[in-house]
Amino acid sequence: MTTAKLQIGPYAVNGQAVLAPMAGLTDQPFRSICRRFGAAFAVTEMTTSDTRLWQTEKSRQRLMLTSENGLKIVQIAGADAHKMQAAARAAVQLGAEVIDINMGCPAKKVCRKLAGSALLKDDGLVRRILEAVANAVAVPVTLKMRTGWDPEHRNGVRIAKLAESVGIKSIAVHGRTRACMFRGKAEYETIRAIKSVVSIPVFANGDIGEPSEAARILDQTGADGVMIGRAALGQPWIFQQISSFLETKVLPKPLSIAIRRDIILEHLDALYQLYGKDRGVRVARKHLSWYCRYLERAGEFRDFFVRVETVSEQKRLTREFFDRYDEQGRVAKQKRSREGVPDQCQEREPRKLRQENPTDPERTTRIIRYRSETDHLEASLRKR
Repeated sequence: MTTAKLQIGPYAVNGQAVLAPMAGLTDQPFRSICRRFGAAFAVTEMTTSDTRLWQTEKSRQRLMLTSENGLKIVQIAGADAHKMQAAARAAVQLGAEVIDINMGCPAKKVCRKLAGSALLKDDGLVRRILEAVANAVAVPVTLKMRTGWDPEHRNGVRIAKLAESVGIKSIAVHGRTRACMFRGKAEYETIRAIKSVVSIPVFANGDIGEPSEAARILDQTGADGVMIGRAALGQPWIFQQISSFLETKVLPKPLSIAIRRDIILEHLDALYQLYGKDRGVRVARKHLSWYCRYLERAGEFRDFFVRVETVSEQKRLTREFFDRYDEQGRVAKQKRSREGVPDQCQEREPRKLRQENPTDPERTTRIIRYRSETDHLEASLRKR
């Protein structure tokens, strides 16, 4: 297993665990937290190569680099070499220090446009895009790819050699083909074969959920590092844990409940600041649900959190949930009301309907939505 510092163009990469780009998830607040907890670098969400669409609010938020606390890497996706060139230049003007090309996304809406992992079907088009982007900008260009189009056409080794020959500075390889999507288990033999034929850094990706798995896959593939995707959701400190395990071979102690509470509250505040109160609340539901996967008895808390509609309610529920833990990180018994319902759950549906103005249109909308959901549930039960 290599322990030497990695180099991507002029940039030293201090660490072997990096954050994978994930659409709708690796926004600026999440990237910042992951880097603070040991991610050697973090790539933006995938951005279209059609720069005409970069003026939308969502695109501007994806490309927000001003407050980045590490190497600024922008990932672009597309099937037209000229558009990819233009997108790379535009990203550099916005502050990108590295351009990453997406040839790994298996989503139908991306592959339908012959972008993402669909490009692996056409070696000639791959070459044209990689050459165009590498020649268009002075910053390093990297590649995210899969092992091939389908299990019968694993051309990852050929694509990797091609990439290095046209100036690509590092490659991250997901251990599945496009046809496999995220089904089954990742395979690492192709990644090992890729590493054996290129001299640029190679990052292994896919099904790496624990520090011990990261160590095993580095040994198995000879890769220079691991790229962590879904395993970072809800535990952005996994990068720190991987680095510690690679150095000591000892699993680090879990973070204290107090530290996790502070991370979550900080993450929520960053989401509200980036997206505003309305959208921030919606995005927060997604991230909080991931955090709850690693918290004891958090199911009920999650269920109520994703239903409330204001910043103040989300923050209140979060603080109340963590107040249940004692100093040793154990869940204390919940106080129960006279009706036998946990205090933090007292105000669910009754709170919405109690003491409201009957003429309030928002009240009417909530009642209609509630009745619609109830009718849908009853209909589903009748079909069983």
